[in-house]
Amino acid sequence: MPKTALITGSTSGIGLGIARQFAKAGYNLVLNGLEPDGPAIAADIASTYQIQTHFSPANMLDAAALRTMVTEAVDKFGTIDVLICNAGIQHVSPIADFPEDKWDAILSINLSAAFHLTKAVWPHMRQQGFGRIIHIASAHGLMASEFKSAYVAAKHGLVGFTKVAALEGAPYNITCNAICPGYVKTPLVEKQIADQARVHNLSEEEVVSKVMLLKQAVKEFIPVETLGDLALFLASDGAKTLTGTALPVDGGWYAQ
Repeated sequence: MPKTALITGSTSGIGLGIARQFAKAGYNLVLNGLEPDGPAIAADIASTYQIQTHFSPANMLDAAALRTMVTEAVDKFGTIDVLICNAGIQHVSPIADFPEDKWDAILSINLSAAFHLTKAVWPHMRQQGFGRIIHIASAHGLMASEFKSAYVAAKHGLVGFTKVAALEGAPYNITCNAICPGYVKTPLVEKQIADQARVHNLSEEEVVSKVMLLKQAVKEFIPVETLGDLALFLASDGAKTLTGTALPVDGGWYAQ
């Protein structure tokens, strides 16, 4: 019987790339996003990879909607085997000028949503004696950069929450790990390039070479397929003793 993965923010960027990797591996998918064409994206993946999909437009700011998404998924597929919390937003600004509403939204979407979803899937994973929870954190869950106070705080918090979930899940064969990517060329990063250009008074090309990839030993954006392959391994039986980790996939940034 195929396993089921629920992936938030999976109609674009990193989430969509990971969803395609799981679809190739034969997982049924619960896709999620705010894009108007979300149902069409889910239908296309189902047709392309001959799997079943379900689309939910649940907003990460709405805890009740997240719980409903989990309930709908369990009703359709019987269970959720893998939860991948990927949805996230970013805002770049000095602390002195950082909008308070942006702080609240970033903490809610990047951190609190992972808690609400983990809590919602927990009884199902515990009952079946199997669960794989994967948080897409960031290199900024391990390190800091100026002008990203809310994002860095949220991603550090997500890494901490990952460790707690790993400890509590261990008796029930529930693992929890965080993947901490460097820069992946996604719509979110495209916006960051423009924001960083404004903050640093640089061209966008200079932002890529002098800011984003400066500290990476490998001067390339991280391929989304690399993240998908790692997530697939973390979801497998072979990774049952790998839990509570924060794995940097950042071209050697964290090594420096």
